Order: sequence, then structure tokens, then C-alpha cells
Amino acid sequence: MRYLSHLPLDLTPLTDAVSAPDRGAIATFAGMVRNHHAGREVVALSYSAYEPMAEAVCESIVRETAAAFNVQVAMVHRLGEVPIGEAAVLVVASAAHRGAAFDAVRHAIDEVKSRVPIWKRERYADGSEAWVDPTAPAGVMPVQGEK
Repeated sequence: MRYLSHLPLDLTPLTDAVSAPDRGAIATFAGMVRNHHAGREVVALSYSAYEPMAEAVCESIVRETAAAFNVQVAMVHRLGEVPIGEAAVLVVASAAHRGAAFDAVRHAIDEVKSRVPIWKRERYADGSEAWVDPTAPAGVMPVQGEK
């Protein structure tokens, strides 16, 4: 399964991939591109990655989550320019009961955000741009040396 896509994301293939007669719960998470960050108006956003490494880390997260919560997991992350209001990441988990499915989805998206080498670059209404970096004091790092 590919975990990265340059195309708009679709939830249906993911739910189809995890559905089974013995699974009574499917939980989903959709990370949507919002029009603001840290008090600034965001007008555009793009994601980039070292794709072979990002694919491998996503595969590890899916396997680890499935084993830890006894669930089936599917996910996909968008790369490239993603319009405001569109999905940037989708995570789906199915289980016999809802508790495991909800816990698995939360675990998987938290791991994606902390481990997968995907970088987010925002462009603001004032024309400036920055890399989003949750570890930076302002939450972003200004883009250096580019116009």
C-alpha cells in the first residue's frame, strides 16, 4: 500500500481496506488544511518528503498500531500543494469494538505527526512563508534565501 499521494485524498478506499465482517467499528481521522496558524492567515500550504523514508516509516506505524491495538489500519498523507479545506492526512482503523478503533486512530496520527519525515510549508496573507516546526519557539521557521 502506498502511504503518500500527490492527488486529493479519498476516504472510501481506506475504509474498504479495513472493513471485514468481524469488525464492528471503524474510526477515522481527517486532518484538514486550515486557513490560520498561530494567529496568521494561511493562504497556501504544501507538504514535501523524502518519499522512500516516509513510506517506510508509515508502514512501520501501521504494523505497530495494528499489533498494539488488535486493529486493521490504513492511512495516506498528501504531498505537494494542498488547498485550504482539503484533507492532508487520513487515518482509518477498524476493530471488533469502538474503543480499540478510536485509540488506534489517535495513536497512529500522533505517531505520523512525530515520526514521519514530512515537512509543511505555509504561505501567509502578507506574502511571507515559513516551515512549520512545532519545536521552534514560534512554531515556524522563516524560509531563508528564497523569494
